[in-house]
Amino acid sequence: MTLQSIVTQPVIEAERFTLRPLRSSDAGLLALYAGDLRVARFTRSIPHPMPPGAIEAFIDRALDAKRSEDVWVMDGAAQGLSEVLGVVALDRMERAQSEIGYWVAPAFWNTGIASEAVTAILEANPHGDKTVFAEVFQDNPGSARVLTNAGFEYIGDAEAYSVSRNAKVATWTYLKKLG
Repeated sequence: MTLQSIVTQPVIEAERFTLRPLRSSDAGLLALYAGDLRVARFTRSIPHPMPPGAIEAFIDRALDAKRSEDVWVMDGAAQGLSEVLGVVALDRMERAQSEIGYWVAPAFWNTGIASEAVTAILEANPHGDKTVFAEVFQDNPGSARVLTNAGFEYIGDAEAYSVSRNAKVATWTYLKKLG
């Protein structure tokens, strides 16, 4: 008999919300927000339109003990906000490095929610990273500001495929050294 190691994910407190692991009951709000073209078009992996079962499969992958990526919901319910404000994720890489990604529901854009989530994840450093990378599409300067405000340094241009756009999109790449 082989024992599997279970990857646990901490709950992280931010000022206006809690970052917590996904749960099945998040499916409805995740589908509503991630299914919005305004969100999907600024990500590499969210399709538009959202196919049936896609959110449930995303939640299943996020809860899989063998995952390489930890995904947190920005949950503002305890502070009178929505139970799902957006998501932030850390994808493990080699050599104590991760890549951060995030999106916020359009109703909460320009409120500092993304900046607060990124800062909380970096301060908690749940993977014990020495370096965190990020990339944003060049037509999303708001996301670039989130990164620079969190202390990320621009390191170059690249491009990434966007499923919702069915095209390669120019990106800016950033890194932040921790500890």
